[in-house]
Amino acid sequence: MLNSIFSGTTSSITGAQFILCILVSLAIGIFFAVLSNFQNRSSESFVITLALLPAIVCVVIMMVNGNVGAGVAVAGAFSLVRFRSLPGTAKEIGMLFMAMAAGLITGMGYLAFAGIFAVLIGVAMVVFSAVRLGSRRHPGIEKTLRITVPEDLNYGSLFDDLFEEYTSKNEVVSVKTTNMGSLFKLTYNIILKDQTKEKEFIDELRCRNGNLEISIARQEVVNCEL
Repeated sequence: MLNSIFSGTTSSITGAQFILCILVSLAIGIFFAVLSNFQNRSSESFVITLALLPAIVCVVIMMVNGNVGAGVAVAGAFSLVRFRSLPGTAKEIGMLFMAMAAGLITGMGYLAFAGIFAVLIGVAMVVFSAVRLGSRRHPGIEKTLRITVPEDLNYGSLFDDLFEEYTSKNEVVSVKTTNMGSLFKLTYNIILKDQTKEKEFIDELRCRNGNLEISIARQEVVNCEL
């Protein structure tokens, strides 16, 4: 029952087998696309790509008569095309690899194995997302703090005492220059100890950075971060 449906037709693939494999691949792709939105908000283009990818890989493998080496070589040629889009998150990259693996399995004709693979991986993903595997739990709302400082200001430990007083978590995300190098823009991920003291925190920061621009915003789930 779990054997390849192509085991008796190594030289050719019938139309019924071709359609069946594509339908199974599409079903698995749609399953992965639904999973990608579990506790996450994926872009429409990513969801559509994820739904179609297993079928595309499946067709590539079938057209080379199940020769995995040749199929991988042909599929690898597609990677030479540079898609003009921002890279995705680590989770999205993992989803793409899973979709490709499912397409490879269905392309070889192991439809039952592909279904089992999709279900097991899907269950594992739901469980890991539900328990937030690898996450560091902090009470409060995580926000993004952006501080602009002049180039002659040593910002290394300038705000440490304020972070200790007002935040339960803080980490530097990025530092970049702006305005022809005359200013630095610092980006932090923070969690405030007391949300009601946000204005007081900003006022304290303004006294340190020369009253230049400061912003605090709630972190958004942007899938093209990665």
